[in-house]
Amino acid sequence: MPAVSAPSSAAPDTVLVVDFGAQYAQLIARRVREARVYSEIVPSTMPVAEMLAKNPAAIILSGGPSSVYAEGAPSLDRALFEAGVPVFGMCYGFQLMAQTLGGTVDDNGAREYGGTPLHVSKAGSTLFEGTPTEQSVWMSHGDACSAAPEGFTVTASTEVVPVAAFENDEQKLYGVQYHPEVMHSTHGQQVLEHFLYRGAGIEPNWTTGSVIEEQVEAIRAQVGDKRAICGLSGGVDSAVAAALVQKAIGSQLTCVYVDHGLMRKGETEQVEKDFVAATGANLKVVDASERFLTALAGVSDPETKRKIIGREFIRVFEQAQLEILQEEGPEVAFLVQGTLYPDVVESGGGTGTANIKSHHNVGGLPEDIEFELVEPLRQLFKDEVRMVGQELGLPDEIVQRQPFPGPGLGIRIVGEVTKDRLDLLREADAIAREELTVAGLDREIWQCPVVLLADVRSVGVQGDGRTYGHPIVLRPVSSEDAMTADWTRMPYDVLAKISTRITNEVADVNRVVLDVTSKPPGTIEWE
Repeated sequence: MPAVSAPSSAAPDTVLVVDFGAQYAQLIARRVREARVYSEIVPSTMPVAEMLAKNPAAIILSGGPSSVYAEGAPSLDRALFEAGVPVFGMCYGFQLMAQTLGGTVDDNGAREYGGTPLHVSKAGSTLFEGTPTEQSVWMSHGDACSAAPEGFTVTASTEVVPVAAFENDEQKLYGVQYHPEVMHSTHGQQVLEHFLYRGAGIEPNWTTGSVIEEQVEAIRAQVGDKRAICGLSGGVDSAVAAALVQKAIGSQLTCVYVDHGLMRKGETEQVEKDFVAATGANLKVVDASERFLTALAGVSDPETKRKIIGREFIRVFEQAQLEILQEEGPEVAFLVQGTLYPDVVESGGGTGTANIKSHHNVGGLPEDIEFELVEPLRQLFKDEVRMVGQELGLPDEIVQRQPFPGPGLGIRIVGEVTKDRLDLLREADAIAREELTVAGLDREIWQCPVVLLADVRSVGVQGDGRTYGHPIVLRPVSSEDAMTADWTRMPYDVLAKISTRITNEVADVNRVVLDVTSKPPGTIEWE
């Protein structure tokens, strides 16, 4: 596991996933980690020498939208395949390996998309041992490999593709035309694990326990005898980051919870009670709700709201820092942040930075901040963060909580943010969350933003009278890591119960609507 700031080289048991623009690159990395092997994503533009300098235990080549023979298509130096590092190519990566090493890849009309029957011609091979000779796999390709490179054994085919998988045990090079990382490839995870364990000889020993041990050591080395502060948002990311740092440096950490007045109902009280009880951390609660409301007055543009919230958030932090310095003396030099791996990948980062330039949660933070970052979760996916939280003893009320944006309800009000509108949205949100819990859907739904269309009104009939109230939008989504998402097909009776309760119990709301847009093209949040 890498240190808190991005390391110059990966650990010996790291698998690099080379991204050729595939929509599934992150999923490949996740599947490798599910096999208890650590993985990192690197761009295909990274020089091979730089990849090898990371001392990877194996390399996986992802799929991609290009044709390997097209002008300008991503390529790889042949040296990668001659370095002695085990390599597994998937889809485009498979075709690139074939072409680079002398095989034949062309457009022979053998297009396959979706579920496809695969025939395994060598059932005892490194990749396919123990799997059926006939299995369903997920294909997505227009080109095909018609001849394997010299020294490779063809181990699988389909009705239209003669070379759907090949293996070279001597050179530890393997490839499949399909996507073993997706659930629709029925034995895909088994094939991937065969590559990791049998082809590459990697021991499956990456666990949440090892994450905690390594991060505790790295945090202690980074912080030394100085002090750190952590902004608790009430969400799982900041809570787990804080608990991890607390385990490492104990009383050198002070957690600051800024109540910006944009939180959901009961969240401030939950943070004060549950987090402190679970960790014993020092917690400083700052009530800055009036400050934020004043700064947001008259503002409707979503990006401007984010920038204002970010600016005020860090200014409150600066004041908290001064107060901590006055009370405790030693310099507070570090700021703990709950950055996750998808945030790093989406921003094109991964090399670490000494000062905050932006914040993936609150957005638009000023550039003149002097804290050095401690980001102990920056190499983890959300489900891994939850596992670490459980290992650290945090309660389910925190660990299993649905993601919530740093700017809070400020970006779930389409229009100006006012106290009355916040109170209205808090009540509607509380009803939705309560009914999802009663229905047992908390863990099936990744996130369910409740949005107030404050600048929109619609005609309704309530109490035999005409009303002109606000619409509330329900945005239930299912996702693995928020990179992509689909709207959740909730039971109609649950939707009906939520709608009835909101329109009956929340003043000035006379309509509840359901957002059925996937990501992409829509985002999870409305603003």
